[in-house]
Amino acid sequence: MGKIEWAMWANEQALAAGLIYLTGGIVGVAGQFRGWQFAAFGVAAGCFVCMLEYPRGKRSKGTSVARTGQYCFTVCVKAFGPLTQNYYVRALLHAALSVPGGFMLATVLGCVCLGMASLIYLSAAIHGEHWEPILLTKEVKTAVGESIKEPPSNPPPRPPAELRRKRVEDVEGAAYVNPMPVITNE
Repeated sequence: MGKIEWAMWANEQALAAGLIYLTGGIVGVAGQFRGWQFAAFGVAAGCFVCMLEYPRGKRSKGTSVARTGQYCFTVCVKAFGPLTQNYYVRALLHAALSVPGGFMLATVLGCVCLGMASLIYLSAAIHGEHWEPILLTKEVKTAVGESIKEPPSNPPPRPPAELRRKRVEDVEGAAYVNPMPVITNE
């Protein structure tokens, strides 16, 4: 059985939590609820978490699939170095950002989800994981073979040219010649 990569789970959870936190903050600010200042913090924290968590990290084994358009966010996250690449720091950051969300009903769900993401990041850090960026690699284009440039002239199956059917007028010439001798068992 393979090793669980906790950071992949934490990344997905934290991104969803950021979106939930952002949505709850927008609802709280738009509705001018009591304590709407906490909702305004939720909007800012949700945006920050989404920008931090949008770029996926490289997996230790297997293929790493980047999200669409994550390259510019990857450059920003990579620029902060150990502050964003260390999962202990991310766990502490997410835990701290989730606290103000608990003071308002509209942002409580985002607060709880971000707290769970913080715990998953803590587990990833304990297991020795850290964030590695998925950088663009240049694709090596292979030379197109001559057979691909010129499509075949006759449909499959394609017997060798000397064994192709001849005109029906010549019955003897139209028959295939078997290149292998046929031996009957008697």
